This record gives sequence, C-alpha cells and structure tokens, in this order.
Amino acid sequence: MSDDKTIFEQIVDGEIPSFTVYEDETTYAFLDANPLAPGHTLVIPKHPYERLNDMPADEAGDVFGVISELAPAVEAAVGADASTVAVNNGEEAGQEVPHVHWHIIPRFADDSVGPIHRLFDGADLDDDEMEEIAAEIRANR
Repeated sequence: MSDDKTIFEQIVDGEIPSFTVYEDETTYAFLDANPLAPGHTLVIPKHPYERLNDMPADEAGDVFGVISELAPAVEAAVGADASTVAVNNGEEAGQEVPHVHWHIIPRFADDSVGPIHRLFDGADLDDDEMEEIAAEIRANR
C-alpha cells in the first residue's frame, strides 16, 4: 500500500476491501464505510482527480451517467423515498478525501434531515448583484 495513494485509489486497486456496487473503465461505486443512511453510496472516477474542476468534461459526464443509473437503484435497494446526490468540491466545502466523489444518500419521509438549503443561512442579493455574478460565471467558463 502506497502512502501517496488516497484511500479511494487503494479501494479501486483492491488494497482496501469495499462493498462494490458498480465498476467500469472510468467509474467505481461502493457503499460508504461511514454511511449517513442505509445504502449511502460513493461514486468516484477511477483516476484520482482531486476536484471536479480537474476532471475532463467527458469523464465527468461518464461518472454522472453512472450516478443517474445508480440513484434509483440505491433508493430501490433500501426502500428510500428519494435521495440526495451531492459533492463537496474542495476542502473548504467539506471534502475530506482529496479524490472527487459524489454521495448518493437515500432519503426517507421521516428522516427529518431537510433540504440541502439547511446548510446555509442564505444570501440576500439584489438583481444587480445577481446579474454581476452571472456575468462573472459566464466569463470564467
């Protein structure tokens, strides 16, 4: 086991066991070892891109294609009513493993977790500020 590898690289390489639910040439998916709900699944590119920003668009598309197939399969497997699909993109966003990964977290009517908006207080922006931000995003594509 190499100290240079992330835990996810070690899982992909078979050095650390996992409960694998999907694998193809570019993508690997497995149950989270510390699940937030039964069936909590992680979906990763096999290549160790640190952040979504580092991934080529075609590979990101491949991974998200797998996510769109797995989300309903995860929900069905555990009888979930829905799921939250999320990525923490960077350490400041809560990313703990420096290998981009998506969470598929099954959700249930009685789980009382609430929407992702509960994570933030919200931003009070007027239309001019919104347009300025939108223009900056368009310029930085």
